[in-house]
Amino acid sequence: MKKVFIFDTTLRDGEQTPRVTLEPQEKLRIAKQLEEMGVDIIEAGFPIASPGDVEAVTIISKEIKNSIVCGLARSVKKDIDIAWSALQYAKRPRIHVFIATSDIHMKYKLRKTKEEVLMQAVEAVKYAKSLCEDIEFSAEDATRSDPEFLREVFLRVIEAGATVINVPDTVGYCVPSEFGNLIAQIRNYIPEEIILSVHCHNDLGLATANSLIGVLNGANQVEVAVNGLGERAGNAAIEEVVMAIKTRKDIFNAYTDIKTEHIMNLSRLVSGLTGIPVQPNKAIVGINAFAHEAGIHQDGILKERSTYEIMNPKDIGLDSSEIVLGKHSGRHALNERLKQLGYVLSEEELTKVFEKFKILADRKREILDRDLISLLEEKPVELPVYRLVNMEVITKINNSSYAKVDIEKAEERFHGESDGDGPIEALFNAIENAINMHFDLIDFSLKSVTMGKDALGEALVKLKKDGEVYSGRGTSKNILEASVIAYINAINRALA
Repeated sequence: MKKVFIFDTTLRDGEQTPRVTLEPQEKLRIAKQLEEMGVDIIEAGFPIASPGDVEAVTIISKEIKNSIVCGLARSVKKDIDIAWSALQYAKRPRIHVFIATSDIHMKYKLRKTKEEVLMQAVEAVKYAKSLCEDIEFSAEDATRSDPEFLREVFLRVIEAGATVINVPDTVGYCVPSEFGNLIAQIRNYIPEEIILSVHCHNDLGLATANSLIGVLNGANQVEVAVNGLGERAGNAAIEEVVMAIKTRKDIFNAYTDIKTEHIMNLSRLVSGLTGIPVQPNKAIVGINAFAHEAGIHQDGILKERSTYEIMNPKDIGLDSSEIVLGKHSGRHALNERLKQLGYVLSEEELTKVFEKFKILADRKREILDRDLISLLEEKPVELPVYRLVNMEVITKINNSSYAKVDIEKAEERFHGESDGDGPIEALFNAIENAINMHFDLIDFSLKSVTMGKDALGEALVKLKKDGEVYSGRGTSKNILEASVIAYINAINRALA
């Protein structure tokens, strides 16, 4: 089996995700997690881009001991010098130089001839090699480049000292069949000892597929980002590439050194620091990736996990799959959950409870344990009870805040006041004071769902109480009001 090197570019290409900026210490936290996970190469940044990137690459170079630390540079002496000034502290440094090789880039962006681009690439690699032993060369927009010119560039930069040749599908243009053919051609003419890398973008949703077809055709390094972050539609996702190779060893005859049980924690760390949520149905790391609601699927999973799961959730750091009880769930899943709660029912009893369960499931999106107990004990399940009547909040320049809220339940009114570190915390504390209950806030996010000054804001809240997690959503032009509504809706679910 061949080893596939994992080159993570979350801290460079991933940070180029629109509206994402990471502080140097935040980058270091991610880099340490990547190293712990077994990533072979960490692309720490693009030092010429900003003083912050220089600082981040420098800090990471000093701290990381096992992974190769890489910095990106254009094929320009100044770029290479600044990259090396940050990378020189690394135990295992790599300079990554690039230049565009497609006709469209050379004509409209670089305004250079093929001969000029070839000369610049060779001189850049030679200069970088004088500073650092490990040199990666990328032909930007390789997949739209003339194959013969690409061949000439690659062979000349290898002669100049490049140790890694990278083939970027910069704009996600290729389909797997043509990308596989290109990689196979390149593998045939470059020396065996040279690492052949692929860097695929997801503009057509094919980044992971192209990366994997690259491995099948001779690539032995894949460039990826956590959660598929990156320019435009992003890069190939590390979790998808790694788990595909692990799950389908029969196809790839390859392995990586990634400790896959770290995947989930890394995904959550990157999502939290970047502020980019993971879509629920995202492969591997989405909250629904190992969740089952359909009755047929639940029945199969309960009988034998492999019927509907091709991966073990423990392999990525999850404790188990999740059986979600809802309107599509079947008797088997309901019965198993009732057994876990300590209720063993006869077939006749189960039939009666299942009928009530289906009626309730049409009214509620999430069926919780307390709902099931209510059904068994024939207690009515109450619908949400609290609603916001009024709120006031004062925030000072040091971000300390004081909030007042009025909440209504039926015809009864509750008033709460509290301070907090910021208006959101003050409002949430005031709500809890009003109803005299405490909840653990485990997740909170805000986003705009429309454009413009009068944009509608959406708040998402997750609360934990007695081991159960409850979610709430709120929308309003006032983001504080949206946050309060979401918090109250989560409480209502907890009390329903």
